[in-house]
Amino acid sequence: MEFLALDNGVLERIVSLLCFDAMSPLTLTTGFFLFAFLVFGVGYVALCRCVNLRNIYVVLFSLYFYYKLSGIYVLLLLAVALGDYLIGRRVARRRERGRGTRGWVALSVTINVAILAYFKATDFFVGVVNDLYGSGTLDWESVVVPAGVSFFVFQSIAYVVDISRGVISPLGRFTDYLFLLSFFPKMFLGPLVRAKDFISQIEARDVVVTREDFGRGITLIVGGLVKYAIIAKALGLLFVAPAFAGELGDGGLVALMAIYGFTLQIYCDFSGYSDIAVGVALIMGFRLPDNFDAPYKSATITEFWRRWHISLSSWLRDYLYISLGGNRKGRLRTYLNLFLTMLLGGLWHGVGMTFIAWGVLHGVALALHKVWLEVVPRAKRFGSEMKPLWRMVATTFTFNLVAFGWLLFTAEDMTQVGDMLHRIANNSSLAEMDALLSGSGVAMVLMVVGYAMHALPKSFSLGIQRVVTRLGFVGQLVIVVAVIWMVMQCNAMLAAESGVATGLPMYAAF
Repeated sequence: MEFLALDNGVLERIVSLLCFDAMSPLTLTTGFFLFAFLVFGVGYVALCRCVNLRNIYVVLFSLYFYYKLSGIYVLLLLAVALGDYLIGRRVARRRERGRGTRGWVALSVTINVAILAYFKATDFFVGVVNDLYGSGTLDWESVVVPAGVSFFVFQSIAYVVDISRGVISPLGRFTDYLFLLSFFPKMFLGPLVRAKDFISQIEARDVVVTREDFGRGITLIVGGLVKYAIIAKALGLLFVAPAFAGELGDGGLVALMAIYGFTLQIYCDFSGYSDIAVGVALIMGFRLPDNFDAPYKSATITEFWRRWHISLSSWLRDYLYISLGGNRKGRLRTYLNLFLTMLLGGLWHGVGMTFIAWGVLHGVALALHKVWLEVVPRAKRFGSEMKPLWRMVATTFTFNLVAFGWLLFTAEDMTQVGDMLHRIANNSSLAEMDALLSGSGVAMVLMVVGYAMHALPKSFSLGIQRVVTRLGFVGQLVIVVAVIWMVMQCNAMLAAESGVATGLPMYAAF
């Protein structure tokens, strides 16, 4: 009976590990994913030459991954996929017959935007109604936002729009479209993948992974883990979150360093996860687009949006800005389209005054930069085209403008924004530096390391990649194991420091 009880306990533990746990959702940086990916890899290698079985195998793993990430909301992913797969085929048939497709495209956009609006805006509007008419007017439980919902909804919209524009033909198998939509490395935080760039990879008979591809993939995974699972996570928990909460005092220098800390944190969070996703896909033989290109080196706000979250920026340009008319309807309409694109981009991240203000800031900044280029024709659009001194001045200005935007982005409300700015303007003192270094020394070191990594030239990164490639599989394995050990130690330290488990990043709901 003791053996039976032991077996039951082990079985219950295994079942609990395999099932969704809201308190410990699966991400690319968890130990369970590493184990599951190794198991998955064995089957993937065996099936990689059989296109249909390989794709079905990847789809099943991707759906299970999303289930471990978001539980029952895997059904939402399936519903969006099925709906737009059928709409896409209908749009293609009408296009072939020379008939209009706008109604079906509008149906796809309406359904997908309604899904986003429900998950992103319901809590905000319930709160507004309760504030206006009294607490409890609307008795509504807070809406849980499915992880990655914005990414697979945006990608699904783009698929239908591309079919209507004649850019792509609809996929013949529903499983292939599920592959496109649910491919697990990019599902959570992107990058957003264009169907025209990815469909050929899904349908390819042979999966080719060169030695250079594998070396680059390992380099991206290792660098991404350092940025995402160590720098971003530790900086956020040890300094940024307590500083914004007022737990480190009300000094202006603390407030300023918190803003710069969050500026680094959000970059390491997003770009680190994107690097891991691109690296994991690459060692599987799939090429995802690079998503970040040292955005804080930008000398203009236009350049920033060509370097920051590149796949999202290009999506907003191609499917929102151009759909609004782009720059084809005169100067004033161009400025308005830029403004509306960034405003809607802010609302995409969340419905609230701070996100609206963030979108307005970037929309106005982009429009003003376009005005500047027209008023001063000799002005250079990108930092690489400027003289060194002007580039340094312009980069400093752009960086601080973006950092102010991140204050709007992360603040709880506009009152906190005003409080942080008031502290910086009226309560700053160099005497705070000693307290910062003694009380938050680890976080300050992480900030220096993170910004130094960001400042390294691309040639340095390429050199690291060549070294990792030459090490061979054994050397690469040693590096990966060493970094995973560092991540585990960091997680243990942060759990002990905060008293909570460290799991999802701060933008799980994207």
